[in-house]
Order: sequence, then structure tokens, then C-alpha cells
Amino acid sequence: MSNIMDTRGLSCPQPVMETLEEMGRIKQRQIEVLVDTDTSRENVMRAAKSQGWEVKEIKPGQGEGIFGSMTVFMSL
Repeated sequence: MSNIMDTRGLSCPQPVMETLEEMGRIKQRQIEVLVDTDTSRENVMRAAKSQGWEVKEIKPGQGEGIFGSMTVFMSL
């Protein structure tokens, strides 16, 4: 099971900062981050990779106002 973070509606760099904070805090090896802009998605992906995490899947958005969700897994 993954932690789900909803960063929709937040301006950069807030989605990145919250994702990095959660990555340092959790014990699970995956986080699903909901984003609503291309910029947030790209910045969160870049930040995750810089911390040794790997982006495994990018799911298309569902519903109104959702750009997409992203699942980030810890690299082994």
C-alpha cells in the first residue's frame, strides 16, 4: 500500500517540498503523488530521482481539474 499525497492546487515549489518531506518520513517504499500541472509533475519526478527514487508509473488524471497522478517507488 502506498501513501497518497494530494498536491493539486499547490504552486511550485510546494508539491516538491511536500513530496521530499514525505519521502524522508515514510517507512513504505512508495508514494502516489496527485498533481494538476505539467510543471508540478516534472519537478516532482526530478526531485524523486535526485533522492534515489524511481518513477514507475504515471497514471492519467481522472475527474475534473486533475492533470494526473504519479506513483513514485524507492529504488533498491
